[in-house]
Amino acid sequence: MGSTGEGLGRRDLIKRSAALGLITVPTMSVLSACASGGEETTKGPDKAPVTKENPFGVARGGKLEVVVFKGGFGDDYAKAWEQAFDKKWGTASSHLGTQEITGKLQTRFNGGNPPDVVDNSGAQKIKLDVLFKAGQLADLTAVLDAPSLDDPAKKVRDTLIPGTVEQGTQGGKFVALNYVYTVFGFWYSGKLFKEKGWTPPKTWDEFLAVCTKAKEAGIGGLAHQGKFPYYINVVIMDLIAKKGGLEAMKAIDNLEPNAFEGNPAALAAVEAIYEVVEKGLLMPGTNGLTHTESQTAWNQYKAAFIPSGSWLENEQLKQTPADFDMQFLPVPPPADSKLPFEAIRAGAGEPFIVPEKAANKAGGLEFIRSMLSREWSTVFAQQANSLSVVKDGVDPGVKLRPGTQSAVAALKAAGEGTFNYLYTEWYSEMDTAIQDASNELMAKRIQPKEWIKRCQAAVNKAAQDPNAKNNRRS
Repeated sequence: MGSTGEGLGRRDLIKRSAALGLITVPTMSVLSACASGGEETTKGPDKAPVTKENPFGVARGGKLEVVVFKGGFGDDYAKAWEQAFDKKWGTASSHLGTQEITGKLQTRFNGGNPPDVVDNSGAQKIKLDVLFKAGQLADLTAVLDAPSLDDPAKKVRDTLIPGTVEQGTQGGKFVALNYVYTVFGFWYSGKLFKEKGWTPPKTWDEFLAVCTKAKEAGIGGLAHQGKFPYYINVVIMDLIAKKGGLEAMKAIDNLEPNAFEGNPAALAAVEAIYEVVEKGLLMPGTNGLTHTESQTAWNQYKAAFIPSGSWLENEQLKQTPADFDMQFLPVPPPADSKLPFEAIRAGAGEPFIVPEKAANKAGGLEFIRSMLSREWSTVFAQQANSLSVVKDGVDPGVKLRPGTQSAVAALKAAGEGTFNYLYTEWYSEMDTAIQDASNELMAKRIQPKEWIKRCQAAVNKAAQDPNAKNNRRS
């Protein structure tokens, strides 16, 4: 992702990703950390001296509370991080892994006693823009400007994949570290395709043809996570970006009056996905299933394709047959599209935040800085089978699974042709409205033109947000 978020500068990622999977995993070294030292400059209330090695004044022997979304990546990586942090700082960390972020934390934010670090993700995350407007998020700019733990001569910001900062910016302030470098698209079983003699499609017509062959073989063409329209909405919005190019994507992020209505690319894209519905190519019952139910049915070869981000492989580890051979596929473009098949949605995801009213705010900021070290990034790659936003952030020797390796190959093929939407973080109400419309569309309760109408209404409403003037893409 480039500085404008539409996908520039992939070379650093490819250099360090190309070797992943080519050599075996060495025994994981014990997480190490050196003691802090250096010249004292200032001392804040209830804090240790601020030094070059301790830029936020973390007090030794304090407490640190970490809450992590326990979803596709699990939470073992965070437990390893916390042990390393405690070893270095003498802290006593407490850990909660949960999928109920809002249920567990909303009242605590409201009451002024939130945790120190939160992985605010999943279907039950607290809307980031809502937290920002309520003044609940600490400004993380100081982390970006702090020395990198790997090379103190560099600032942390200089170690990140381009676009990471923009993805976590609200109203001009950097308030969320989107830590996981995620690739979005379709997934399929290499084993199933080989057995059936199917060729992975590169155009939308070819995609429909494979779905039709699957139906003829008694298999669903496309499974999707019906109870969570977030997933199928990724496909629809990717089709718009492919058909209309980056300008069509930016028009939506920038809340243009013709983002949907009067945009032929948007209508063509939604009509493309609606063909799957009209032709009966959905896996039977998929509209009523949760994400794990649909994904498990797909793992049982009940559907040819399913949409998801690259967390899918780790999320489905227990359900995936050993010889399944999970493979990634960019969303195939409709006819006469401006972006090629190889273009993919990719960018920073999984937002970590430090609450403004955290009891150990200094510890929270240092924890975020530590996440952006090669040591912690390598732990994440090993424990969660995924890449972080740290350039060259994985030690040589780490082997990833087939699906992640195929995602790395897709990134290499995409080169600088990656893109990413930002409205999902900037305007949560608009995002929900578009997802709801997509849910109705897939259930055949509305037609494509009604979908366009509802989505434009959501854009027009978001445009009234006073904060919109600070959320502008060039």
